Amino acid sequence: MNDAENTSNSASQPLEERVNNRSQRPSSDAFKAFMASNWAPSSPELPGRDAVAGYAATRRKAISSKFKGERLVIPAGPLKVRSNDTDYRFRPHSAFAHLTGLGLDHEPDAALILEPVEEGKGDDGGHHRATLYFRPLAGRDTEQFYADARSGEFWIGARPTLAEFEARLGLPTAHIDQLETAITKNVGAPEIGGISIRLVRKVDENIDALVDTARYNTARDPENLDLGVLDALDEKLSEALSELRLLKDEWEIGEMKTAVAATVEGFEEVVKALPRALTHVRGERVVEGAFFARAREVGNELGYDTIAASGNNATVLHWTRNTGKIQAGELLLLDAGVEVDSLYTADITRTLPANGIFSEVQRKVYQAVLDAADAGFAAARPGAKFRDIHTAATTVLAERLAEWGLLPVSVEEAISPEGQQHRRWMPHGTSHHLGLDVHDCAQAKRELYLDGILTEGMVFTIEPGLYFKVEDLAIPEEYRGIGVRIEDDVLMTAGGPVNLSAALPRKPEDVEDWMAGIYRESEDAR
Repeated sequence: MNDAENTSNSASQPLEERVNNRSQRPSSDAFKAFMASNWAPSSPELPGRDAVAGYAATRRKAISSKFKGERLVIPAGPLKVRSNDTDYRFRPHSAFAHLTGLGLDHEPDAALILEPVEEGKGDDGGHHRATLYFRPLAGRDTEQFYADARSGEFWIGARPTLAEFEARLGLPTAHIDQLETAITKNVGAPEIGGISIRLVRKVDENIDALVDTARYNTARDPENLDLGVLDALDEKLSEALSELRLLKDEWEIGEMKTAVAATVEGFEEVVKALPRALTHVRGERVVEGAFFARAREVGNELGYDTIAASGNNATVLHWTRNTGKIQAGELLLLDAGVEVDSLYTADITRTLPANGIFSEVQRKVYQAVLDAADAGFAAARPGAKFRDIHTAATTVLAERLAEWGLLPVSVEEAISPEGQQHRRWMPHGTSHHLGLDVHDCAQAKRELYLDGILTEGMVFTIEPGLYFKVEDLAIPEEYRGIGVRIEDDVLMTAGGPVNLSAALPRKPEDVEDWMAGIYRESEDAR
């Protein structure tokens, strides 16, 4: 074969196959036969029912009642490429996790289908029968077992079988090969005997395409298909799934408490690492790494990218580069949360003096933020509106800014809708719902979120702050470069708010004592 033929053959190789050009995997029949033989059989024993199974079934029934007669499609989502042929760690979509009870990383490409049935004949007397469609591991006698680097057990380890998932979740399962038919069968206008379909969109492009094609192919007038109406159908499903999470059940509250406890451990590890961080050119990265190590050790992952912001970086609300050096006289703003295996996350912020002692002006700003947080707690009572927390906290901040001579107008004018000048130094909201997503329930309607009534079972944050940038010429120099936020995770009960993160000190003197105690323990351990 000449060089021209070699070049031609190489050019005709599909791009998607070229990633394997580095591989030297044998392909002989002898090798395949040998690889398929002499493997221990899988255990015939099935696992017991997961604690979450009953709670997930109740959630599915609640959604079923809102969409009678319609097929509901909730995808887990696919793997996402990070670099060439390596993927990010898989995390299923939160709605899928909520309705199935599945966390961790073992169900890429899966989907939950709620199929409409006659009224009262569905699961638990509901209006749908749910089925989990999933790709089980290939048998050890197949080539996929050792040759598929993305899903073969030889490469990624074991995943539960269909029977194991069914036993754990009390949820019927089916092979993912049947998913296309399950999604597209009988789709059409209900008035002509078809089934309307609703989908959680932008989770899995392949499932989006399946649903769109089925809708187009079964439309009576495809050329005039109103895509806006169909989008509205899908948006209503996402909205309902988001609003379902506004109130946490008993199992979810337990997971939130576990996530908070793990996060508290992470903050303790950060304080232990601070002496080394102070000597490192990227001290913020030392802090970030200390927290991440604990998150992976006791949980699944970070709930979100850690903010480890020192000095003026603490005035950047979403500082996640964490490339800065930590100076001994600065404050460290640490905003971090551990996501546990069920995918529920904490979200806590503490602002720490890098050398263990607040300066006078740092303490003054810190105390103002703490007073604002306490005002938020006082406003958080069953029956109050969610927005009342923000109003109470920011009013305190406006009063402090006025006392310090920083506010250019009166407090009354500043807190009026026509003013809001104090928001220059507190630009974000004081609270958000918390759960499977760090900003949970994000698709809920405004009247159920910002204007919603605080109700037993809600889990949310209270997180006021003040941020005085170095480049802010509207304030005296002594304040510049100081950023303070205090954030706690709160469970609303019938008796009022419970601070789930109370194990982390909040008062400035308690913060100093806590840090000193950790340093003493670290010294004693050496």
